[in-house]
Amino acid sequence: MSINAQLKQRNQDLCELCNVDTATIEYTVSPKNDDSIENQVAICETCLKAMDADDAAFHWRCLEGSIWNPEPSVQALSFRLLHKFKTEDWASNLISSVDIDENIQQWALSAFEVAAVHTDAFGNKLENGDTVVLTQLLNVKGTSFSASKGTVVKKIKLVHDNTEHIEGKINDQTIVILTKFVKKSL
Repeated sequence: MSINAQLKQRNQDLCELCNVDTATIEYTVSPKNDDSIENQVAICETCLKAMDADDAAFHWRCLEGSIWNPEPSVQALSFRLLHKFKTEDWASNLISSVDIDENIQQWALSAFEVAAVHTDAFGNKLENGDTVVLTQLLNVKGTSFSASKGTVVKKIKLVHDNTEHIEGKINDQTIVILTKFVKKSL
């Protein structure tokens, strides 16, 4: 395997995680792509194998050094690996002792995010800006009106932290609507 000379040189030919073995792999820290070495970490075969092993906690004690690396990609990958073992005292203590930039933390933790998918009553995927139709009469709390079955709601907005809620305007009022009471207009 070939590795970018500039990436290899960044840590004097050593793995940027364990700092022991020779770096032989250009590891791109997702969700970024491999178009720049700023998104990559030079790692060894041992660290690559340990990434998929559930019993590799002892190996990852080396992160006590790499988490302090000035390269954002190395910090992000180190933080991500530490997060896998956050229930262990050594990892938890290390996570709490470092002050990593919030953007790097988000980059690191993006691997653990599950994409929220909003679906209507029939399983159709909803997106911001969609038009939906109400599938039943809804009493709108806090107002004096009801929204009848068949009411069209245009340009909905997804509630990012709750896949069962969308926002839409009915009678010029923005309301929260449960996704189980709407059908996407195709």
